[in-house]
Order: sequence, then structure tokens, then C-alpha cells
Amino acid sequence: MLLLHAAVACTLALQAFAAHAQVPEPTGLVDQQHCMFCHTSDEPFLAPSFHQIAERYRDKPNASTMLEDKLRHGGKAHWGDMAMPLPADRGGPLSAEDAHTLVQWVLSQ
Repeated sequence: MLLLHAAVACTLALQAFAAHAQVPEPTGLVDQQHCMFCHTSDEPFLAPSFHQIAERYRDKPNASTMLEDKLRHGGKAHWGDMAMPLPADRGGPLSAEDAHTLVQWVLSQ
């Protein structure tokens, strides 16, 4: 019985770790959308860092959908005065799949 409890605890720990495991950077999308013009990985620049975004939104319901929409359509400022630029000002249109890829990467930071 003790062995069963240990196995369950290990499984739950691995699942929790996997839920927050860092996703590989989608470098092509990051470059195409000029993400690094305003963001950095760990320090605020013109916009919040990816780590700050992840900390704020990682565990919030529907945050992924909201962030994907903001990437695809631009949006009002949630961090100070700077709004997310329109896609045309960042590198062009972004598909729903590409927006999802970028958001999952940011949230894994």
C-alpha cells in the first residue's frame, strides 16, 4: 500500500512539473512578429517580460484565449500605457495556430 501511495505521489508530481515545463521557443514566429522589439525573457523593456506575463496569466482560466486574441488583433494596454500593436505593425497577420503556439511558449516561461 505504501508503494502504491508513493507511485501516485510521483505521478502527480510529474504531471505538475509537465504542466509548467518550458516549451521550446518558436524562434521563427518570435522573429516574424518582432516580439523582442518590446519584450525580453526576464526583464521589462518597452513591455512586460515573458516571465511577468507568464506569472500573471499562467493559472487564470481563459487567459490563453484572451492572449491569443490580443496577438491576432492587437489590444488595449494591460501593463502601463503601451498597447499591443496591430499585427500589421508587428510583422503581418497571425493564424490562430501560430498565436496559440506563441502564447503557450510565453506561458511556459
